[in-house]
Amino acid sequence: FYLVFLRFQGVTEGYNGTIFAYGQTGSGKSFTMQGIMDPSTQKGIIPRAFEHIFESVQCAENAKFLVRASYLEIYNEDIRDLLGADTKQKLE
Repeated sequence: FYLVFLRFQGVTEGYNGTIFAYGQTGSGKSFTMQGIMDPSTQKGIIPRAFEHIFESVQCAENAKFLVRASYLEIYNEDIRDLLGADTKQKLE
C-alpha cells in the first residue's frame, strides 16, 4: 500500500504544488512518480505534471512564470536531493 497526494490545481495561478508519495519500500512509489517514457502510457506523475504545467505556461498570455522543482527522498530520517549532482549525499 502506498499513498500519492496531489495538490496541483492552483499552480498556474501562483500557488505551490505538491506531489507526495508515501509507502513501504518496494511498493511502487518511484515507478508511479517517474514511470518510463516509452510507451507514453507508462509515463509517471512527474513527467505528466511537467507537461501539464508547461502547456499551461505556453498558452498563457501577458504573464510571466518562474517554475522551480525539487525531488526529495526522506528515508529513515535522512533527506536526499534526487535532482542534485550526488543523489547519495544526505542533506541537513
